Amino acid sequence: MEPRIRLLLASPHSRFVGRPADGPAEARGQESHESVEIRAGLGVVGDRYFNAPAHRRASVTLFAIESLEHVHEVLGLAEPLDPAAPRRNVVTEGVDVDALVGETFALDSGDGPVLFQANRPANPCAWMDQVLAPGAFRALKGRGGVRCEPLSSGILRLGPLSVETERLGDSRAV
Repeated sequence: MEPRIRLLLASPHSRFVGRPADGPAEARGQESHESVEIRAGLGVVGDRYFNAPAHRRASVTLFAIESLEHVHEVLGLAEPLDPAAPRRNVVTEGVDVDALVGETFALDSGDGPVLFQANRPANPCAWMDQVLAPGAFRALKGRGGVRCEPLSSGILRLGPLSVETERLGDSRAV
């Protein structure tokens, strides 16, 4: 499958506040976008973690749509799951996102490459049982995506995607 960006999310407010049993807060403003601007060391322009000192090494989150498909299959759900529900900034298709931890990689959706460092897994939380389906938290273990630091600035757009990774000087396509 050709890699693609399926969803771009930039939300100025956290929706996972309080207890998961109470449900997420209402969206305020547009969260899903055709394109987003990434700024080196700062994150996604317009997102709640942009320029937040505590989140600089984890200001951009990537998630694979295949992880949602796994949850759908494992839990035997009738309806597809909403790719925006896990609240990750960049939802891809055809990219092994979870394998990127520790990698430096570039995403290019047509406007030139944007360089990232995947610093740690974006582990799922108890909210997944509320916003996706009961059992989703457990089904997403090891499949929650990655938290990244942007190393260069640029634009990401929905659609076809090129991914290049580097580890110790080796370059390979993911």
